[in-house]
Amino acid sequence: MRIEWRPEARADLMKIIDYIADHNFAAAVELTLAIEAATSALPANPHLYRFGRMPGTREIVVRPNYLVIYRVTDQIDILAVLHARQKYP
Repeated sequence: MRIEWRPEARADLMKIIDYIADHNFAAAVELTLAIEAATSALPANPHLYRFGRMPGTREIVVRPNYLVIYRVTDQIDILAVLHARQKYP
């Protein structure tokens, strides 16, 4: 199964990583690697993570503070990357 990152999700991720990198570059690298590791597991098992708050979505908790929101159809669509305190889409 293919993973497709929506442009909005990529922008979310870049904004988060840029903000963290301004304060702690190593933490930004660690978060990037954690998100890549979590999402790379999806093609083998797209239903691995919990149901999302919005119908038809699932969410990955990365570290305790970040969520990767995705939907499984004929592919895996990464919809958003959020800090846990952000308003859910």
